[in-house]
Amino acid sequence: KGRASTNNTYLSSLTGNPLPENIKPQNGAPNQTVLHTRDEELAKAEIGVLAAILVVTMVGNLGVLLAMYRLRKKMSRMHLFILHLGLTDLGVALFQVLPQMIWEVTYRFQGPDLLCRVIKYLQVLSMFASTYMLIAMTVDRYMAVCHPLRTLQQPSCQAYLMIGATWLLSCLFSLPQLFIFSVTEVRQGSGVLDCWADFKYPWGAKAYVTWMTLSVFVLPVAILMVCYGLICHKICKNLQGKTQSGGACATAAISYAIRTVKMTFVIVLAYVACWAPFFSVQMWSVWDKNAPNDGDNVTFTITMLLASLSSCCNPWIYMFFSGHLLQDILHFFSCCGRLPSNLKRHWFICNILLVVFPLHLRI
Repeated sequence: KGRASTNNTYLSSLTGNPLPENIKPQNGAPNQTVLHTRDEELAKAEIGVLAAILVVTMVGNLGVLLAMYRLRKKMSRMHLFILHLGLTDLGVALFQVLPQMIWEVTYRFQGPDLLCRVIKYLQVLSMFASTYMLIAMTVDRYMAVCHPLRTLQQPSCQAYLMIGATWLLSCLFSLPQLFIFSVTEVRQGSGVLDCWADFKYPWGAKAYVTWMTLSVFVLPVAILMVCYGLICHKICKNLQGKTQSGGACATAAISYAIRTVKMTFVIVLAYVACWAPFFSVQMWSVWDKNAPNDGDNVTFTITMLLASLSSCCNPWIYMFFSGHLLQDILHFFSCCGRLPSNLKRHWFICNILLVVFPLHLRI
């Protein structure tokens, strides 16, 4: 069987990284001192990084959810997708980052076998859900821009089906975690327990991490790039007639189109930037026997902690491009419940829609 250390990150728990040489048994007995110790300075850095990601992710996504709450009586399809994207990103913070931070504090997993399996399931579930909800929202926008008549036929039903399918696929794809992970000895006969992955075949870790890389990173990035490319192409095509006619409307449409291209580029770029280092390290760790150990190499370890940055970035990207989202969030936490009189109150979601789609293409 291929047994894997899981103490460091969400998918490092799948990689099957070998234990350092000084942990391996000598004369049949494991080095107990090393099994109970770690690099405390590195551990503090890990906890600090996770804490920062947790705070930023929760603040941003709670702001999005609070704004969505105020729109509950007039929820549109786009509102619905952003609501669920905010929920999935908040799930990343609560079920992925927070448990991992606690785990880093305790070093070894503290809890029963069932809790070990549930935590590992929820960590990957939130990862799948956040990624696939972003894809669902992108596909919905593609349909709205490129095939508006189909969207108008079943506006709400189609959105609910896509959201339901996203949650269902995420739940199904995360099921292997329940069977791969368990509380077991880090080294047979050591008496030291941790929440580790156990693969029946030596190639199990390679197959699983490769599958995760394809399903969470490679295929989603391909879908996002294709959809956004088609959206931008459609917008530019429609703008050709607008520019020829001239006028204020044409100028406004061009402005919205430019902002659309910028935002879509930033979304895809942020997604790739957040996930590429993490999955590159994961693939390296399982396919290269000489890869650094994730408990000894600082760069290696910190890189694997950045898996959840995509969920951290999403609400702040919207905030940056919407222009007024900060004002709306401050409004929620204002004691008097009002912003300064010289600032106009706008629903942040309306600004997002203005950014993502020109007025003449919005559904």
